[in-house]
Amino acid sequence: MSIDSNPFKAPVARVHDHIESVMGNFIPEGRRVPTGNGYQWLLRGWQMFRSAPGTWVGISVALIAIMMVIGMIPVVNLAVNLLGPVFIGGIIIGCRAIEEGEGLRFAHLFAGFSTRLGGLLLVGLLYLLAVLGAAAIFGIVVAVGAFAGAGASEPTLAVIIVAVLVLMVVFVPLAMAVWLAPPLVVFHDFSAFQALKASFFAALRNSLPFLVYGLCVLLAAIVACLPLFLGWLVLVPVLYASMYAFYRDVFFEP
Repeated sequence: MSIDSNPFKAPVARVHDHIESVMGNFIPEGRRVPTGNGYQWLLRGWQMFRSAPGTWVGISVALIAIMMVIGMIPVVNLAVNLLGPVFIGGIIIGCRAIEEGEGLRFAHLFAGFSTRLGGLLLVGLLYLLAVLGAAAIFGIVVAVGAFAGAGASEPTLAVIIVAVLVLMVVFVPLAMAVWLAPPLVVFHDFSAFQALKASFFAALRNSLPFLVYGLCVLLAAIVACLPLFLGWLVLVPVLYASMYAFYRDVFFEP
């Protein structure tokens, strides 16, 4: 009897196949969705938060505390950008667990450290390099503006406007590239570069719903700041859950 025909052999199933059978047909390049879906992503994030608010707030507090502690240590604070996608990857796994009826656990915050850690760290590294590049460009713009207006005691309004526009031109595409990268790395074995590329073009293809989503997030952020910034304990997990909703809507057939 060959090993392949052994009736007592343990069943083998590929994780990727399991994901597709549960979640539907995966579209690697993403699909275009209606503009109004941008609002629905945030609403879906809120619904997922309501499924386990206590656990979500605990994850939010722990994540903010970890990032603040790391951020206060010189040099080591660069690790914030590296570890961000790792923690997001774990939270995304928790969102998948909610959708499959298993429920969210606090341990999901650290699940990214045992699932595609290398790919998630590389996403963080590429993001860090992009941020440093953006900071360098910003510095050059300010320096050139200051040199041009050497006689002025303060940066001119034109220099400030140009610097802000440069930041927007750089950081908006960067946000588009990073936003959906973690679930693509965790669930579909994308390399970091493939995930960033797919995330960017998926967001670009859905620029209008992404704009609506961004405006809704901006309004939610203003509201979250009103009660002594305590609203961020809710908004942070809602944003991460909405990221998962964004990914599910764009990369899977309805």
